[in-house]
Amino acid sequence: MKFVQLAKSLKEVGLHSVYLVEGEEAYFRDHAVAAIRTACALTQPTLNDVRYEGELLRGERLTALVSELYTLPFFDERRLVRIHEFYPTEKEWEQALKPYCAKPCPSTVLLIVNAGSGKRGAELKRKKDIVFVDCAKEEPDVLARWVSGVAKRAEVSIDGDAASLLVQYCNSDAARMSLEIKKLKELFGEGGRITREAVAEYVAKDVEYKLFKLTEAASYGNHSAFNEILHDLMEKGYDENAALASLTSYYRTLTEIAGMRGSDEEIALALGMKKYPVIKNREALNRLGRERARALYLRLYALSAGMRSGLYSKSGALSAAIAKIFFT
Repeated sequence: MKFVQLAKSLKEVGLHSVYLVEGEEAYFRDHAVAAIRTACALTQPTLNDVRYEGELLRGERLTALVSELYTLPFFDERRLVRIHEFYPTEKEWEQALKPYCAKPCPSTVLLIVNAGSGKRGAELKRKKDIVFVDCAKEEPDVLARWVSGVAKRAEVSIDGDAASLLVQYCNSDAARMSLEIKKLKELFGEGGRITREAVAEYVAKDVEYKLFKLTEAASYGNHSAFNEILHDLMEKGYDENAALASLTSYYRTLTEIAGMRGSDEEIALALGMKKYPVIKNREALNRLGRERARALYLRLYALSAGMRSGLYSKSGALSAAIAKIFFT
């Protein structure tokens, strides 16, 4: 079944004994695990929710695990056993798992959680005694319907064309779409209606969003998050020149806002920006201080000019900028 069908299955059919939750969409995987765990209604999770790492389950360890699956729960009706990133060979399936799946322990829910990503092993999703929950990325029209359901549960409504545009702007990233719905609810309030115009106004497109998260990580001094986002941008075609230009532009905007008076709406109009980025930039200024923001802008501008004139290489200029932001 698809991830979007899991909630209905748990409600109408109930829990199965063995699940495979697999697919590259981490948001769907995490929420599928959470839904199955909730359905188990565990009151003693420290005793009855057990997690294993699949790469460690080989040979005798796998045999021992299968025996442990018949362990009765303590003070609960069910026991949940989760195995993450488990890709058994066909031989391991035949000798250890197949006999268990054919006659599983009635009080145990075995949950295998895999990202997939081309890993080889037995085709667990095709085994008849395993319920496969497909967490692959969905088609845009399916995601648009899912977004409508997320909005409904958040007690707001979203127009059909607005949901489709949100999918497009978020590049089908389920986790980000969920966060955007929460953000829009804060703007429009419970019972509010999200239109296509609202999505266009308040939701950044995918690359724009990553650039926003990059500069946000810089303003918080989160070097680890900054490097992770920068690496992702580089893989999508961004180069050092573009990254440094984006950072320079960010600190220039902070410097401009620091010297302006007026409401968020007035500043947004004056700078040709949306209101939400102005709010976030003012929050960043409160963290950094206007003098720090101005000093960073001047240094990054000098590095950009030096790179264009050949004084610095692209990688050297960006590295110097990162050092200035995080280590001085």
